[in-house]
Amino acid sequence: MGTWVEIVVEGADAGDLRRATDAAYREMTRLSDMMNHYDPNSVVSAINRAAGAQPVAVPPELMTVLRMAQDVSQRTGGAFDITVGSLTGWRFRPDDPRRPAPDSIEAQLPNVDWRRLRLDAAAGTAYLERRGARIDLGGIAKLYILDAGRRALAAHGIEHAMINGGGDVVVMGTTRGRPWRIGIRHPRAPQQLLGVVEATSGFVVSSGDYERYFVMDGKRYHHILDPRTGYPAQGPRHVTLVAEKLEFVNGYGTAIMVLGTATGKKLVADSPGLEGLIVNGDGSLWVSPGLSAHFTPAVPGN
Repeated sequence: MGTWVEIVVEGADAGDLRRATDAAYREMTRLSDMMNHYDPNSVVSAINRAAGAQPVAVPPELMTVLRMAQDVSQRTGGAFDITVGSLTGWRFRPDDPRRPAPDSIEAQLPNVDWRRLRLDAAAGTAYLERRGARIDLGGIAKLYILDAGRRALAAHGIEHAMINGGGDVVVMGTTRGRPWRIGIRHPRAPQQLLGVVEATSGFVVSSGDYERYFVMDGKRYHHILDPRTGYPAQGPRHVTLVAEKLEFVNGYGTAIMVLGTATGKKLVADSPGLEGLIVNGDGSLWVSPGLSAHFTPAVPGN
């Protein structure tokens, strides 16, 4: 997944806890190896190499993630699009950044089209129709993988646990009888918290313009690309979504970063079971009514 993963479990038997966490890490590693487009031996890399040539057989877990991605793309009008991986010219390393030339982006942009990824559930295959197209599951595979870790823990009898994958969190049960407290990073002060969310079941996931970015000629360029333009999204600074079900949150934080605050608020309001908070471009904070009782700002009134 290209990030660190921490598991916190609670129970009576240390040996049982160790066996459960080992099983969870094994399962998450297996799925990460399958879906990592940086790994030339992954199934995702095989799909990318075969673009415009032939379909590729995919395991059921990957088919589930690809179908989930297409569902999010359809619902958000393409604001979330895994074929944004076709835009290979960007490099978001502060010490070695790369901003592609406009003509390079223009040349690659036709390959960004989620509708040109053909999934055949009966045959168990995936096919990118355009040569040069690539998929990148960074915006949707991580939560599925973390949830697989949660399922592995549950299969070993664990009832109380938290899995944190680079700031995206899956929880179940409680910690010492109280809700889990998840800190939300401040988008402009990395050593500070925006606030704390309390949860006992489900997902607390964040997207922002601060995770991977560089500044060039006084302008901030971040890794969440707008599939419509090929350039970094110009929406809010930060989005956190909270829900009990994976399909309610997976991919939607990225989509809101592209669509903007107004559309993001409507998406949350129109989605029963989904709550969220958004830090706007001017630094102001919006918290959905259903989340306000479970969110404590780090600075009152911030």
